[in-house]
Amino acid sequence: MQRILIANRGEIALRIIGTCHDMGIETIAVYSEADRDMPFVKAATKAVCIGEPPVNKSYLQVEKIIASAKEENVDAVHPGYGFLSENSDFARRIIEAGILFIGPDPETIELMGDKIVSRQTMEKAGVPVVPGSGHGLKTIEEACSLAGEIGYPVMLKASGGGGGIGMVLCEDEQALVKSYASTKSRAKTYFGSDEVFIEKYIASARHVEVQVFGDSFGNIVHLFERDCSIQRRHQKVVEESPSPFLSDSVRQKMFQTAVKAAKAVNYKNAGTIEFIVDENENFYFLEMNTRLQVEHPVTEAISGLDLVKWQILVAQGKPLPLLQPEIHSSGHAIEFRLYAEDPVRFLPSPGKITALKWGEEAGVRIDSGYEEGGTVTPFYDPMIAKCIVHGVTREESLAKAEAFFKKTHIEGIKTNAPLFLTILANDDFKNGNYTTNFLTKKLVN
Repeated sequence: MQRILIANRGEIALRIIGTCHDMGIETIAVYSEADRDMPFVKAATKAVCIGEPPVNKSYLQVEKIIASAKEENVDAVHPGYGFLSENSDFARRIIEAGILFIGPDPETIELMGDKIVSRQTMEKAGVPVVPGSGHGLKTIEEACSLAGEIGYPVMLKASGGGGGIGMVLCEDEQALVKSYASTKSRAKTYFGSDEVFIEKYIASARHVEVQVFGDSFGNIVHLFERDCSIQRRHQKVVEESPSPFLSDSVRQKMFQTAVKAAKAVNYKNAGTIEFIVDENENFYFLEMNTRLQVEHPVTEAISGLDLVKWQILVAQGKPLPLLQPEIHSSGHAIEFRLYAEDPVRFLPSPGKITALKWGEEAGVRIDSGYEEGGTVTPFYDPMIAKCIVHGVTREESLAKAEAFFKKTHIEGIKTNAPLFLTILANDDFKNGNYTTNFLTKKLVN
């Protein structure tokens, strides 16, 4: 493999470029007119402009991206995460063009992208799933009848949803009736299908995911877990590993279940099995992400492995570099997603970054798509950087994180850095005593 096109932008494009260059692989970046001066454009071997700033005129332009891949004679395309990364048609088109797609097979992306079908697949494989409808709802009457059997509260979900979009918590039948039509309409708009289903809402829950990796030889391994329970509006804010909540016996059982889930779909490349965990440590399959995760550096920190390099090797048809007995975890890692965001109203805060000075702290990795003088535009996700802290113990990592954010200085835009200091000062967080509603109930409205 000599040339890879990266169908993404910002920090993940830079992240992939770094590994490619270490491997002696040339990189082709595609960019919108708004991103012309971004660091990832400058870092790539070559960059190609593919359209105007809106995503539907640039980063979601399948035809332009494939045309660029052909014109630049690349060997493979890496989709990063978001955008087209879980678009099975895009993956299929890349392969049909005679180019390698760095990810799972299109059929697997399609199967696991449908929340109802993936749920049914996991049930057949003996993987525990959250009590729910298990099929698309035809009418509001059917929805109310099933919700009554399951018991309120329930989550109304879009079958094609993801990233927290297309999910509504219904406390009672009145709320379900009120949300049904609008959720179907929103699902149709965002995902092209208005199919919805319901699941039992698990209160006081943890959101824990397991990193899995498979190759073309039937080898599938886990790379430990990440606790992603610190969320706002179903969007992850802080992730850590190991989870401070899980007992070792449940952790090992979760690893085995995640590998079983991946084997059920003959999974290849990087993927994540997401679980919801109740207060008694019972865990249930939530979904599978058929791509590299935003929070993959947490796993890299504790394992010492380069997951992007693994992705590239597996896409080339090579076996996994290591098998399960050879994979080890060391220390504790925490990732903080730093956004250009009003820390009070939690709304995007685009603008020019007039000053940017990161705190100098050993054991802190910064994956950022921006530099001082850069502009955060309103066209894309406002994440400025991912700050990953690694220490021998959780306590050491927490102390490093606090010192780092106290020394970090950013001007020109508002950020959510103050929120991190508030979280780090909270006794429940310090003690690992938090759930998915931690931010809502403990810190912010």
